[in-house]
Amino acid sequence: MAFADFQKTAGNPIKFGLFMMMKLPSAFFCGVRLRSITPQKAVVSVPFKWLSQNPFRSIYFACQAMAAEMSTGVLALGHLHGQNQLVSMLVTGLQAQYFKKATERIYFTCDNGNQILQAIEKAVETGTGQTVQAVSQGKTAQGELVSTFIITWSFKVKK
Repeated sequence: MAFADFQKTAGNPIKFGLFMMMKLPSAFFCGVRLRSITPQKAVVSVPFKWLSQNPFRSIYFACQAMAAEMSTGVLALGHLHGQNQLVSMLVTGLQAQYFKKATERIYFTCDNGNQILQAIEKAVETGTGQTVQAVSQGKTAQGELVSTFIITWSFKVKK
């Protein structure tokens, strides 16, 4: 039920927009937006626009990384929502591969929600830090692969 509560809040563009303005202003102003979220999967987009472009007329790699990270991190936030214990989450690694020039809106999809939940549950159960590698693929609206990110998250129970 906790994920459903988070999903309802995250699905509200005004509430989630305010959260982004306060906590992730760079992502907000670059146009990174949550498109959909379930316990297993999240989709986040980033547009090709003035604030997200590089000198080569494509989406700056860091803007792609922000969207990719958000597609993985929002799943973790959803699974942490309503936990009885406080659990910290931290990115401890990032790998990226680029396949195509990003000249239009890119959609980053992560479907590792179950693995993220398992890592969180194990961290709470054992009291030891856990890591998980979440994959986010960035594709055009036509389904062409632009980039792939592997984000390593660490989860640790706060004492």
